Amino acid sequence: MKNLTKGVFLFAGVFVMGTFAACNNNTKHTEENTADSTKKITIEALNESDDFPNAKLTLGDVKTEVVGDSTRLTFNFGVENYELTKQTEDGHAEHCANSKEGQHIHFIMDNKPYAALYKPTNTVTLAKNSEHVLLCFLSRSYHLSVKSPDASVLVKFKIDENGNYVKLEEPTEPMLFYSRPKGEYKGADVDNVLLDFYVKNLKISPQDYKVNVQAADTTFTVDSWTPYLIKGAPAGDLNVKISLVDPQGNNIGGTFGEIERTSKLEP
Repeated sequence: MKNLTKGVFLFAGVFVMGTFAACNNNTKHTEENTADSTKKITIEALNESDDFPNAKLTLGDVKTEVVGDSTRLTFNFGVENYELTKQTEDGHAEHCANSKEGQHIHFIMDNKPYAALYKPTNTVTLAKNSEHVLLCFLSRSYHLSVKSPDASVLVKFKIDENGNYVKLEEPTEPMLFYSRPKGEYKGADVDNVLLDFYVKNLKISPQDYKVNVQAADTTFTVDSWTPYLIKGAPAGDLNVKISLVDPQGNNIGGTFGEIERTSKLEP
């Protein structure tokens, strides 16, 4: 196993240095190896533009309906300076897995796989006497999170014994949320698999918090809030694990400190 930092990472026994590249960068880093036909896998930093600096997401009213031992909650959101269902026009959507339904909201309850919302509302059913953390953020059509200051909502709440929604004090502890990869990738979508996460209540830098990433059999450390592309992964299961590390080098652990997911690739 190799420990690598940001840049271009090449495993399957070969390491190639290169510059950071965007999805649509025409520069190719290739190496012929007549003695070994093993498919090479690279991980490249994605050139993310700050193209939605004023995008804003807010949580409005939360409607409830008690159903037996559970409560059905309907969350309603406000969206400003951002257009849901529009195709993102920065070029990356042409090369990454892209939603034909356009821009949307990532709805992440308790750090479980997100639901994509193309309308600013969502209904979920939760048990009475339960406590939850909800993170929602605006997403480009190819699933890259919008990281501008007002583009996300974080809320902690409980469902009490009577089935009522009770908002709690907003969390202040450092939190890491998993976003992509997710689900199944088929055909050309396996060529550029987006690796993206979201952080709250912390700063990522060489002097502050960092994120350790394990993608397949390669590990590397992220010291800036940067998305990546996993390129050339073989067919089958792709395992990705992200872990939050404090400034002293300690793993945070727990629901919001370490998350592991498996996606399936079908070229």
